[in-house]
Amino acid sequence: QVQLVESGGGLVQTGDSLRISCVVSGRTPTSKNFIMSWFRQAPGKEREFVAGIIWNTGTTNYKDSVKGRFTISRDDVKNTVDLQMNSLKPEDTAVYYCASDRRNLPIIGFAPSSYENWGQGTQVTVSS
Repeated sequence: QVQLVESGGGLVQTGDSLRISCVVSGRTPTSKNFIMSWFRQAPGKEREFVAGIIWNTGTTNYKDSVKGRFTISRDDVKNTVDLQMNSLKPEDTAVYYCASDRRNLPIIGFAPSSYENWGQGTQVTVSS
């Protein structure tokens, strides 16, 4: 069982940067096909994929609207996966969740149903 704890959310202004982090425990992240992703959910909207990373290869994938602004990374020593968010926009406002993939495949999934363990979420609010 994987335990995930997010941190680093907050209130920022349009154009600002913010870094959120997720600590992974309970399973060795370096195992083959271990995938971690960030999702977000705004009020009244469905949870959506933001970015994902295959831990042992560093392969990443992003939602189109965040490409060039967000960067996902992992730290093998700290067992954390971070999301660096630059040039933030009001439409980025949401609760952000980290999640671990259930499928044991070398493909980053976009659907929440592909993920089995979730953190508690961290609020990111971007004011205009």
